[in-house]
Amino acid sequence: MRRKILLLLLILGYQLKLVAQDIHWSQFNDNPIFQNPANSGRFSGTYRFYANYRDQWRSVTVPFQTLSISADTKFEKVKNLSLGILFFHDAAGDGRFRTIELQVSPSYNLKLTSDSLHNLRFGVQFGMNHRQMIFNNYYWDNQFDGVQYNPSLASNENYQTQKKTNVSVGVGAVYEWAVSKRKRIAAGIGFFNINAPNQGFLGTVIKRDRRLNFFAQGQFRLNDEWDILPTVQLNFQGTYNEIIFGSNVRYILKERLDQYMALYFGGFFRNKDSGYISAGLDYKDWFAGISYDLNFSKLVPASRVRGGIELSLRYIVNRVKPKNIFHRVCPDYI
Repeated sequence: MRRKILLLLLILGYQLKLVAQDIHWSQFNDNPIFQNPANSGRFSGTYRFYANYRDQWRSVTVPFQTLSISADTKFEKVKNLSLGILFFHDAAGDGRFRTIELQVSPSYNLKLTSDSLHNLRFGVQFGMNHRQMIFNNYYWDNQFDGVQYNPSLASNENYQTQKKTNVSVGVGAVYEWAVSKRKRIAAGIGFFNINAPNQGFLGTVIKRDRRLNFFAQGQFRLNDEWDILPTVQLNFQGTYNEIIFGSNVRYILKERLDQYMALYFGGFFRNKDSGYISAGLDYKDWFAGISYDLNFSKLVPASRVRGGIELSLRYIVNRVKPKNIFHRVCPDYI
């Protein structure tokens, strides 16, 4: 009986830890709508599509897998208004603790100067958050037959629910100083889970902690071929905090007319947890990125320094309206 109570407490503690934190990304700049709802429409083009995938802790347990898909666009008929949509699916651990979220993020761009050098964007985010856990995937004391674990035996556990669906709300603002394509600075603040929805499974009210996000990023031209792109991001959620800083460098292989190609390489540090390296490729309107986390937390004996791999893919559609050309007709007697 004592072992059963201890196991239950461990599961509850695991659940409390999970519901207290949102998911995180290493390539956070390449998941802009998740980072801040005001990032909707903050790009050059008509439509933007992102896909992100993360596979973590494969060397420790059942891998934690996260898939994210997002799209955003600028409204043609409503000036300075944009709309973004974000979907992600996350599955973690033996109980396949799943998080499915669908968020809508409209934003408005306020031009602080007539030349669009200084811009301030505001965004809101609202949508559905669904979580579920398969309790039958866990090991229970009642399933020990005296010799070995027997999964065919009943666990004799009663669960109030294995699913929880609620609404989440967030807001954000981003300031951008855009001198040119290769020289710009952006900084933003976002506040998520404002309504602190209840995510308890076992009858106990367990609120999803509010999360505060800060980020700053820059692009600076070093010479004709090289750029440096430093960035920092801070997340604060309950007792959890995350600080990431580092930089990419970009080497431009080709840049003329509609032919553009560039390579990215970078290194980043996440406080008390890991460091990671990243690489990427720009080709015309496409971008593909990859990063790998190197874990050095207290989990090292189990992880053997290995953390997780992350992939990102972006595509931008540029739909340019043809200009109306007016010809002056000369009279035929001239």
